[in-house]
Amino acid sequence: MNYKPLLLLFVFYVTLGCNQSDNEPSSNDDDDDDSVVEEENTFKNPLLSSGADPWVIKRNDTYYYTHTTGNKLQIWETKNMEDLGSASPKTIWTPPLGEEYSTQIWAPELHYVNDAWYMYFAATSNNSDKDRRMFVLENTAESPMEGTWEFKGKITDETDQWAIDGTVIKIDNENYFVWSGWRTENPEINSGRQQLYIARMENPWSLEGARVMISEPDYEWEKNGLVNEGPVAWENPDGELFIFYSGSGCWTDDYKIGVLSFEGEDPLDPDSWKKHQEPVIEKSEINNIYGPGHNSFFKSPDGSEDWILYHANDHSGDGCTDKRKPRIQQVHWDEHGFPDFGMPAGRNDQLTPPS
Repeated sequence: MNYKPLLLLFVFYVTLGCNQSDNEPSSNDDDDDDSVVEEENTFKNPLLSSGADPWVIKRNDTYYYTHTTGNKLQIWETKNMEDLGSASPKTIWTPPLGEEYSTQIWAPELHYVNDAWYMYFAATSNNSDKDRRMFVLENTAESPMEGTWEFKGKITDETDQWAIDGTVIKIDNENYFVWSGWRTENPEINSGRQQLYIARMENPWSLEGARVMISEPDYEWEKNGLVNEGPVAWENPDGELFIFYSGSGCWTDDYKIGVLSFEGEDPLDPDSWKKHQEPVIEKSEINNIYGPGHNSFFKSPDGSEDWILYHANDHSGDGCTDKRKPRIQQVHWDEHGFPDFGMPAGRNDQLTPPS
């Protein structure tokens, strides 16, 4: 049998196919190009595969991010928060063994106060819950990624009670410390029930005067664990001050974000703080977002937008573990200056980056 005609026919079709593929892209290729452009101008949550109690601070044109690692303090540096996953963490401090702050390092917060950097964090000794307290480090370098971090000690009021999630708030040019704490270690009175307290700061590592309770679990949505924790301050575009906090236990799907508005003159007067009855962020079963909470805020690179940073789980029942992941989305403000966060964005939502 003569195979030459069949061979010539085969070569003809192969050549035709190659020429069409190289020189005449199909409509599917055009769609793929559009998809690539869309991907390059959007991002998806979460930002990292793990990161509970996320915190960020913007200084000049740089964002400095941190979260709970458990046994050390780390900082990430990035120019754009949506690119956080491309940044590498720097370990700035590891605790020595055998101290009252050697284990379970939780919820670090980085603040710039009086021309120096301060890292506030909760810790304990020998993994003991009842001994949990707040501590602080100082760094006088221009960047928190440089210089030396000095341990300043425990930051506490005169009661020296259980304390976590400390944050710094500046009101009328005075600094105040707000944290989550117990009334007493007596289990018949309080132990395990967390309230929010405020005290005036003598300096970035010391408090003065008595602490004042400004919030405790009042509403049903806060009582699945009897917890108020993770306070953070932010202002709306009109300069009105809010404290956002997390209610109910972080081990539940019902961990949510609530808000207090400052409506008085004296931050140390509990009546100056109005608690709003409903949470502003809660789980979304539609988007598979569970236990959203422990948030912070940041401005977009051009300063025109407010954004929230918070952690949440992807699945019901994941609880207080390293399965919690950091997420961001834009904050909107209604006609009354009250925050409107909308529904927590799902993993498949394409989000426009901060402006």
